[in-house]
Amino acid sequence: MSIVVIGINHKTAPVSIREKVAFTEQRLEKTLQEELPLFDEKLILSTCNRTEVYASVSDDTPVDTLKEWYTQQHQLENENLKPYVYQLSDAEAIQHTFRVASGLDSMVLGEPQILGQLKTALKTATDHKATGSKLNRLMQHAFSTAKKVRTETEIGSNPVSVAYTAVNLAKQIFGDLGRHTALLIGAGETIELVGRHLHSAGIKQIIIANRSLENAQILGEQFNARIIGLTDIAANLEFADIVISSTASPIPVIGKGSVEKALKKRKHNPIFMVDIAVPRDIEPEVGELNDIYLYTVDDLQSVVDQNIDTRKRAADMAENMISHETQVFMSWLNAQEQLQHVKSYRSQLETVKQEVLNKALQQLRNGKSPEDALQFLAHTLTNKIGHMPTQTMNHAAHAGDLDTLQAAVKLLGLEDNTQNHKEDTQ
Repeated sequence: MSIVVIGINHKTAPVSIREKVAFTEQRLEKTLQEELPLFDEKLILSTCNRTEVYASVSDDTPVDTLKEWYTQQHQLENENLKPYVYQLSDAEAIQHTFRVASGLDSMVLGEPQILGQLKTALKTATDHKATGSKLNRLMQHAFSTAKKVRTETEIGSNPVSVAYTAVNLAKQIFGDLGRHTALLIGAGETIELVGRHLHSAGIKQIIIANRSLENAQILGEQFNARIIGLTDIAANLEFADIVISSTASPIPVIGKGSVEKALKKRKHNPIFMVDIAVPRDIEPEVGELNDIYLYTVDDLQSVVDQNIDTRKRAADMAENMISHETQVFMSWLNAQEQLQHVKSYRSQLETVKQEVLNKALQQLRNGKSPEDALQFLAHTLTNKIGHMPTQTMNHAAHAGDLDTLQAAVKLLGLEDNTQNHKEDTQ
């Protein structure tokens, strides 16, 4: 069995491509529930920066077959998506998983949010019975590696995330946020982080817009925010100096027309807008308007590079740790393959036992004494079980194969016997 990762991320594909392969909640559940002969186990991670499938597959599974399946999930032409898709196997796939969990493959180096997203992806896959021993073990090892990286390096120092970067950019544009109002669209983890950073920065007012008013209210209580529905966004845009959006809507929630009307009412005072969502929440044409500063998740990369030198140095240490952990997991994975030999050996022993036992019982039925039957059972069973090891050791001895002999001594637990024999002869 092989561990594979297939997908795209912010390094290989622009947001215009990533939004086309993002899994909606409904499609995610449907795919996890499907009995797919390609996969023995599967887990899907779909965020604004990546859509990846982690899987356990047969060693002989063709690469092209997996890539074709990936593109077909969203009815895309293979040739249109193929240049952006990567596929990793075994050690490369394991190392990639550990790097993702540790934040080394994120747009914002070392950001912790991806670890929570990966844990959620595992829970969802597990709830749908899509994972098994290999992926579960891989993910738990990834989580422990990420914890080790964060504890033993400075990868998490000076918090930098997409949310932090968005708020930091707003501060650069407006300076003091104490005189400004922010409209946050959505009520997920990213928006919560944005709200925290804005609140810490002393924002004057926060408005939260969300489809579920109940969820927005729970979040809004943390920041004394005003709550509105998605249908009320257009009417409230004129009050917002800062708009940051991150929903799971399949279509934009802010259009060019509504922004134009808001600008007129604001007498063309500028609006800073950040669209963190994939697919996009804000129509791209909004960025063409005067007095609008529109940034997508891809645009934030230029800001991310600031004050990140410490994390880059820590990343070098983290990469070494991840290389070691990859080797550890590969050893475990290879050992699982060898366990088949253990199962096979146990099965052989059971067959031999049953065969000899049946013969001994038949002797009893034919009138043999219990003592003779037990003598036959012990003698025959000992010979059958000992035949292959002793034959192999004899061949190794005649061939001068010390490695095999030493392995046999260890495997058969003969070290103590050898030591006792030496002591007896002294």
